Amino acid sequence: MRSTFMGLEASKRGLFTQQSALYTTGHNISNANSVGYSRQRVNMEPTLGYPGIGLDTPKTPGFIGTGVQASAVERVRDSFVDKQFRQETNKLGYWEARSHSITQMEDIVNEPSDYGLAKAMDEFWNSLQDLHVNPEDGGARAVVVQRGIAVADSFNYMYNSIKQLKDNAGEEIGILLKEANSILEQIASINEQIIAVEPNGFMPNDLYDARDNLIDQLSTYFPVEIEHVKSGGNSLAIAEGSLTVSLKLKDGNTIKLVDGKDFVQLRNSGVDTETDGITPKGMITGLHIVKVNEDRSETPLSNDWSTNTMTVNDINNFNSLGKYKGLVDSYGYRSGYDSNGLPIEKGLYSEMLVNLDIMASEFAKEFNRIHQLGTDLSGVKGQNFFVEKDSIDPTDASAVDKITAQNIYVSQNLINDPSLIAASSSQEIEDVNNPGVFLPNPEPGNGKNALNLSNVKFAKIGALEDVSVQTYFEGLIGQLGVDGQQASRLQYNAATLQQAVTERRASVSSVSLDEEMTNMISFQQAYNANARMITVIDETLDKIINGMGRVGL
Repeated sequence: MRSTFMGLEASKRGLFTQQSALYTTGHNISNANSVGYSRQRVNMEPTLGYPGIGLDTPKTPGFIGTGVQASAVERVRDSFVDKQFRQETNKLGYWEARSHSITQMEDIVNEPSDYGLAKAMDEFWNSLQDLHVNPEDGGARAVVVQRGIAVADSFNYMYNSIKQLKDNAGEEIGILLKEANSILEQIASINEQIIAVEPNGFMPNDLYDARDNLIDQLSTYFPVEIEHVKSGGNSLAIAEGSLTVSLKLKDGNTIKLVDGKDFVQLRNSGVDTETDGITPKGMITGLHIVKVNEDRSETPLSNDWSTNTMTVNDINNFNSLGKYKGLVDSYGYRSGYDSNGLPIEKGLYSEMLVNLDIMASEFAKEFNRIHQLGTDLSGVKGQNFFVEKDSIDPTDASAVDKITAQNIYVSQNLINDPSLIAASSSQEIEDVNNPGVFLPNPEPGNGKNALNLSNVKFAKIGALEDVSVQTYFEGLIGQLGVDGQQASRLQYNAATLQQAVTERRASVSSVSLDEEMTNMISFQQAYNANARMITVIDETLDKIINGMGRVGL
């Protein structure tokens, strides 16, 4: 037999359910501008029809509906789009870091320009040609010295500036790892809260959003993959559970960074780092993984840090890119060993510093060799023109062998006395008193050696890949320009793809005020209809209770 009051209960459930939907709509509208917020919806489902299962079930055909209920408040999210977004964010993080590093170095190299190294060297060659015309002119000699100082200063400035960029990149790597370590700890903390809430049948949507935002940030730094682990208990079927976050490697392996409430911390692996292993001070050899214990102490996953199997010993083993690899590719990292067993360092800044050292050293050696073939105004054979800065004896060969772009300088002797510039050629003649013995025949005024010195500009040097100093430098600048164009192009492409995925994700998860207003009206009308239904049933019951059996009264 049907219950007369069953309609009241069905309408009451409708009131409560529509009310929950209105509250959820209000929550969406309030968070329309919240970063990372995913819109939520109430999943409505009909309650169990009447009658239920039992021996006393009436034989009435069919079931009579008993109303509606809210099964769960679920956030609207597309996991596939999320994965795409993180992949594109990872690429963008790399190319942004790469492009920024190259742009900074281009600003320092500043070629072609009227103030760069190429211009300083051109003026130096021109001053030597002027000296060739007027070898006895003290003013021309002083100009050569000053132009030589300008070349040395240009080398020094460029080297020190790029070295500062490298140090800054090291500081940025340290800051990035500290941020990544903080994110890993936060994800583990949110996992712990979710594990405590879900088994009670609740859906912690805001915790899910906070965790996904952290994963989005982490994917900028490293290539990561995630896996959901159910919490058990009375968790809802749509509950997401805790999250396992792993670092993806190119060899197919993964390293767990977060596993439930457990997490690790990341360190730069290398022989020359700060005590905490965060900020590198030398060549980076890999990424080291340290497990955090419950008492907050840290334990390396192997006691031997140099051979730890949980260290990514090859930076190029990352499966994808990321900002960390972009910074390391600029800063410098170990890339194998040479034939002598010494580590080979690769990296934008490191390679440029090495190339500048080679260029400065070979340029100085060749120039000094030609300079020593000539004679000065006194007929004395020339000494070293370029030496290691602050060297005591400029005639010492070691003062030349140690020359780098950082310490190249003009000999103090020539700065004090420009007449020591060996601008003249020295042709040997046979001693008439000692046949077979050849003596130097200085010609202080011929200026031939100054022309030979200016021709060093075009001399092919074996250590510079058998090209001239000028061609070698042009090659460095050209390669830098090509790398810069590639980085800018790929950064633009990555940003375009990320924007496209961002828009797709926004179309799924973002709050649309127009849509929420429509839902609000729909839920309001449904609420009003349920209230009206209660009024109708109330009037019906009033008629039955107070009006029946009163005929004729």
